[in-house]
Amino acid sequence: MERPVTIKPAQGKLGVLLPGMGAVATTMIAGVIAVRKGLAQPVGSLTQMGTIRLGKRTEKRVPKINEFVPLSPLDSIVFGGWDIFEDNAYQAAMKAGVIEKDLLNQIKPELEAIKPMKAVFDQKYVKRLSGPNVKTGKSKMDLAEQLRADIQNFKKQNGCDRLVMVWCGSTEVFIKPTDVHQTIEKFEQGLRDSDPNIPSSMIYAYAAIKEGIPYANGAPNLSGDVPALVDLAHKLSVPICGKDFKTGQTLMKTILAPGFKARLLGMNGWYSTNILGNRDGEVLDDPESFKTKEESKLSVLEHILQPEVYPDLYGKISHVVRINYYPPRGDNKEGWDNIDIFGWLGYPMQIKVDFLCRDSILAAPIVLDLALFLDLAGRVGFKGIQEWLSFYFKSPQHASAVYPEHDLFIQLMKLKNTLRWLKGEELITHLGLEYYD
Repeated sequence: MERPVTIKPAQGKLGVLLPGMGAVATTMIAGVIAVRKGLAQPVGSLTQMGTIRLGKRTEKRVPKINEFVPLSPLDSIVFGGWDIFEDNAYQAAMKAGVIEKDLLNQIKPELEAIKPMKAVFDQKYVKRLSGPNVKTGKSKMDLAEQLRADIQNFKKQNGCDRLVMVWCGSTEVFIKPTDVHQTIEKFEQGLRDSDPNIPSSMIYAYAAIKEGIPYANGAPNLSGDVPALVDLAHKLSVPICGKDFKTGQTLMKTILAPGFKARLLGMNGWYSTNILGNRDGEVLDDPESFKTKEESKLSVLEHILQPEVYPDLYGKISHVVRINYYPPRGDNKEGWDNIDIFGWLGYPMQIKVDFLCRDSILAAPIVLDLALFLDLAGRVGFKGIQEWLSFYFKSPQHASAVYPEHDLFIQLMKLKNTLRWLKGEELITHLGLEYYD
């Protein structure tokens, strides 16, 4: 099969810009530096440890993904970002308390050199946080222009050849798309008018797209997921994706629910509760921010189980999600799930899951993979929504004409088939025609 596209080489430095340099961002940055120095392994990263099967099983061609497609090597990455607190990456990582101090101290100089730029932030959208390292401007368009200047300066000062941006900031209050989000003309007028329906994350998304930088949204905020910014990304040939990193409890749902559906086991209810004590938990203690997260978490089961197709099995599910802020737990989130299923002749059964996870440890490799895959997408010439990266999100952005794919295993197949297609390899369909040879 002839390769259908040209992939520009991953030459020079890649700048990874992170709005929000808290637990997730600093855990990722520290991890990459530790891996570069041979102090740790990049566990959980598809781009660093994953493989891809090529051709028939009998061919036994299973290269590592980063040897199959040209991804930027870890040594070429430069980190930067914005935060409402002035702490450098070492100070922020120490306060987050995710990574052990002994490891952080071994990479202290590298972390201390990464200092956040002043953030675009309005407490109206994240009510439980406030900080001193914040930009001021006469309008939201002025703030967007300041971000664009930051991006240009960072690229120049660090000698970067390419940039990507991954939102690692907090969950904003729930917002539905309005008229200002429908076209880029209305959106830009909204920026000039400081429209209240344009939160901080949208300003970052706009600035990135205008600068031609691939953008990923790791929170459930709308951010780049509005018609105006999707159309702009398509027009300017910028890859975008989101929303909401798929880490703890929702990761488990996208692993378990496809199994129940595959075996046609029915479901009466799925009750989920979370206990967490990090900055994310504090933000989600606000009902309006929780509403944004709840919408993201609740959408998963409906799309996987398809109650309209299987009304007898999934037509009356009670799906409940709760998040509880409990400071002593820190970043070590606990997700409890009670699943009421039924089998042959309607006989009831129960499944209990207690996932004591480390939220930022699960999120960090996602941020890295998204940065590297988005950079690849940019070098290929992909534009607009990158549905092949749905694998990483709770609430994947998708074309308006189709429903989002939430099944983790279908998502992984789509991601790997996209990589095969890029290199002109045969797509894997698992259709065994050897029976007819």
